[in-house]
Amino acid sequence: MLNDQSPAGTGSAPAGPARGRAALGAAAIAAIAGIALAAVAGCSSGSSTPAASSSPPATPSATQAATTAPSAAATTPVSTPSPTPTARASSAPAAVPTLGQLAGDFAHGTGFGQVKPAKIFNGGDPTGLVTHVVWSSWGGARATATGTSDYVGPNQSVAQGTEETATVVAFNLGTCDGKLMYQAVEWYFPQHGQAFNPGQYEDICTGTYVGQ
Repeated sequence: MLNDQSPAGTGSAPAGPARGRAALGAAAIAAIAGIALAAVAGCSSGSSTPAASSSPPATPSATQAATTAPSAAATTPVSTPSPTPTARASSAPAAVPTLGQLAGDFAHGTGFGQVKPAKIFNGGDPTGLVTHVVWSSWGGARATATGTSDYVGPNQSVAQGTEETATVVAFNLGTCDGKLMYQAVEWYFPQHGQAFNPGQYEDICTGTYVGQ
């Protein structure tokens, strides 16, 4: 017996379960497609390049600038004052002459070999002694002084001599045995008419008498 709702009479496919399965399949496909699109969208958003910031780069702070900038002391050349030229050493002072030297007849005398001696003695009798000698000049061609010595007049013996003021002259300035000295000396008594006689003196370089 045929059911009035059977499709046999119409020739069409049954509409119940088949149409339900078709609807479920379409929903599943749509869900899968939605998941795939979401995954693609996620990957695209993760790989996108972030937009460049429009803010200007931060300016280094004053502390950073002071740290990184070269210091003035390091970049500015230090000016070292040139040493003050040492004053050129002055030339050696000129040698000061002595009154002859102890030699010959005067080897045991006094004052020879000295500068401006206050006492001169040739080692002989009292007439060869001059004391309290005060020099008024020294170092030039001649040196002069005054002192006290025994004066023996004409026809008098040495024992009769008296102490009087005498004028002393040292001369013949030059080098003797490598030393600068007055090589001659003489004394006389101007108050008795005597005068300096360069031909009569004591050679105090060699230690001899000249012209006597």
